[in-house]
Amino acid sequence: MQIIKRVGIALAWIVGPVFVLAGVNNNDPYLVPLRGIGNLLLVITSVAVVLLLLRRAGWRRRTWAARLLVILWCLPPLAMLAAHGVFEVRKHRVLQTEPVLARSLGQHFIVGYRSFDEVAPLVERGFVAGIYVTRRNVAGRTADALKAEIATLQAMRRAAKLPPLMVATDQEGGIVSHLAPPLTRLPALASLAELAPDEQKAKAEEFGRIHGRDLASLGINLNFAPVLDLRPAAKHNRLDFNTLINQRAISDDPAKVSAIAGAYIHGLESAGVNATVKHFPGLGRVRADTHHFNADLDTPVSELEATDWRPFRDVLSSTGARLMVGHVAVSAVDRGRPASHSKAVIDGLIRKSWNYQDIVMTDDLVMGAIYQHDVCTAVVEALNAGVDLLLVAYDGLQFYRLFACATDAAARGGLDTAMLHDSETRLRRALLVD
Repeated sequence: MQIIKRVGIALAWIVGPVFVLAGVNNNDPYLVPLRGIGNLLLVITSVAVVLLLLRRAGWRRRTWAARLLVILWCLPPLAMLAAHGVFEVRKHRVLQTEPVLARSLGQHFIVGYRSFDEVAPLVERGFVAGIYVTRRNVAGRTADALKAEIATLQAMRRAAKLPPLMVATDQEGGIVSHLAPPLTRLPALASLAELAPDEQKAKAEEFGRIHGRDLASLGINLNFAPVLDLRPAAKHNRLDFNTLINQRAISDDPAKVSAIAGAYIHGLESAGVNATVKHFPGLGRVRADTHHFNADLDTPVSELEATDWRPFRDVLSSTGARLMVGHVAVSAVDRGRPASHSKAVIDGLIRKSWNYQDIVMTDDLVMGAIYQHDVCTAVVEALNAGVDLLLVAYDGLQFYRLFACATDAAARGGLDTAMLHDSETRLRRALLVD
């Protein structure tokens, strides 16, 4: 019995700091699964441990070490409460942003959400240009429920005399089919790579039409597909936990990728849904998963132009697709700085060298390659580089932190007004075309 008690006390000393850290970092994207029921369990467990420790010998008769352990287990709920307070203060501050500035900066954000009440104020007051819907928005619901929700949000935009919402999702086919069910589940475009060229294009266009009709029926007008990354040579990358690009890439042949992706986009556009090609500058050669780690692309530009970047240039020149830029750093262009907020990549390479003047957006900024560093710097540099849309998808509540970064930069004159003006022109032109 004495051994069991000692083991229990040892565990309390080990687990207590973990609970405190969970409370302190309650707003961190990595702890999204703890929110809601997880937070309730954290509080209940902390209170139960404190009561159990006090029950053993009370307070006065305890040693200083024992008292310290009790205090330790009182901290997790207090830390969580403090973290929630910080979030609420930031949220209140953002929502008090002067309306003209809110709409000016808000046109650059697409945000994911978990409930209607969470996103409705942002939509109605122009704090965002678009919303991102995914598996969590259809879990336990019908397609009609999501359709009605999107329609209500669009009605709010009309009533507020704001531009229509961009409504985006990830519906690539294969393992990334976030709205299937209830929508049609299709194979990945990679399944078409070995067909004859004419059959490739016909099937790819059919896939695009099916996705387009399904998405348009719900009111979704922007699909984050297709993937243009070249398939990596290695079958499995042990540092790739989430991207899984070897299962999503169409082919390792740039010509096949261009042909299949182009046909798919034409099918998607025929239903009134815009495509978004991704993840420039390409994930096929990198060994780290940018959901969690930094990644560098050390290949010479001349080789990238002939291989990895060929599908991007082919497709962007022949369709109306948007371009999603990932968080991989191109060493030959801007060493150490992710492409998603590199002016040398966005303005120098994409805008000036390639002469691409349509919509450029970032991959989700709530990813380790960005969020584990100075996310404010990333937000400001992306806007100053000519990025049009900043994506906050996985954890939409991080929007308040990122928007505060943008307003703080605006207040101190840290935003490039010429770049913002050019971006606004592109966004308005895109709305007119759509």
